[in-house]
Amino acid sequence: METKITLPTDFEEKLNIPNAPERLREAEDVGKLLIDAGIPLMNNADHYAIFSEPPRLLSEGLKKVGYVVGSDNRCYPSPVDGCDYINVSASLPDELTNARDGGWPDHIAVVHPLDELGFQRMVGQGYGNPFIHHITWGIKPPTEKVSNEINLAGNLVERMAQIRQKISIVLKQKPGTLIMALPKNIVESRDFQKQMEVKLGKTPLEECQIEVMEGGGFLLQFFVLTGGRIEVALRVGTQQTFNPKSVHKISKDELSVDQGQSSIREIM
Repeated sequence: METKITLPTDFEEKLNIPNAPERLREAEDVGKLLIDAGIPLMNNADHYAIFSEPPRLLSEGLKKVGYVVGSDNRCYPSPVDGCDYINVSASLPDELTNARDGGWPDHIAVVHPLDELGFQRMVGQGYGNPFIHHITWGIKPPTEKVSNEINLAGNLVERMAQIRQKISIVLKQKPGTLIMALPKNIVESRDFQKQMEVKLGKTPLEECQIEVMEGGGFLLQFFVLTGGRIEVALRVGTQQTFNPKSVHKISKDELSVDQGQSSIREIM
């Protein structure tokens, strides 16, 4: 079945976010480019990250869509631009198919500043408050059956490494670090470690980060546009929305509230 990406047509009715039209349009443009290039995207986005101060500017609208704020009982420190932010996930329950059919993502990261400098930097960029920081398209997991978790992990790593190489060619931009959060037994497995170099192919080890996924499951992700506006993620069997170590690494080294302007239409 042909993939057709979906975005919420009623987004602006539910949430008052000034930069939503621009960011949703950019996400659609990128999604179409990736699908045309054979990248196996999910129909819906994995998550949006939305900065807001105070968070209640988002929470009521999200609840009306059907999101459960804090559903994974976690919060995620996010040191963006050297300032302190906190990320709380809002997720759609599995049974809420109407919202997904309407194009809403599985998760929304509600990010808000904890210090005055972070707030001033956030509102000083001119994107509005709240504003969409980035949109993450989901990657379809491989369908072939495997005999054990080690082989599954190897397949996921190989899949994302190949996709990362392909996307860099399609978008003509250097992708972000390939973050691979995996079950503890996989990360510590010598059999898995032996196959890593082969599975990564042309992706240098210094452009990767392997870590233990808290709560279990697999979450592999990387940013595809300069400025951290669009990301892709492959998720299998996770019990929590994000991984704290991944969030810290990405926030500290790859994200900024100053994201520049979209250049994606120049390569379409």
